Amino acid sequence: MAKSKRHSSSSRDAGGFVPIPWMVLDSLAYLGLSHPAKALLLEIARQFHGDDNGRMIVTLAHLKPRGWTSYDTIQRAKQELLDAGLIYETVKGRRPNRASWYALTWLSLDKLDGYDQGATAGFMRSAYLKTQPLHRQAV
Repeated sequence: MAKSKRHSSSSRDAGGFVPIPWMVLDSLAYLGLSHPAKALLLEIARQFHGDDNGRMIVTLAHLKPRGWTSYDTIQRAKQELLDAGLIYETVKGRRPNRASWYALTWLSLDKLDGYDQGATAGFMRSAYLKTQPLHRQAV
């Protein structure tokens, strides 16, 4: 039986890909996000390698080579994603050098060492479906 063209190795460019279901992209939680929050969600999803959901980071040092220049913009966008239920914090960062870790809520949380106590129990898969859309003020 011949391989279908759709699943052949040449059907897309080499390398990983960002798995975001249409259900996420069509959700009220996603549609209510600002553009920086949508862009940050892609940056977080870009870090997923298939077995590390819960260990993504959102730091200026990590994002600067990818074009992010404002700590405040990153923090506001990150808070929007948390409020919308699209990401979940698994580890609370601490100074001087421990970054917070995050998980994408449309994927199962991977079993990894180092989560804060209670992080696994508090994770809610598809939490974005249970949030109300964010209401932004018109400027």
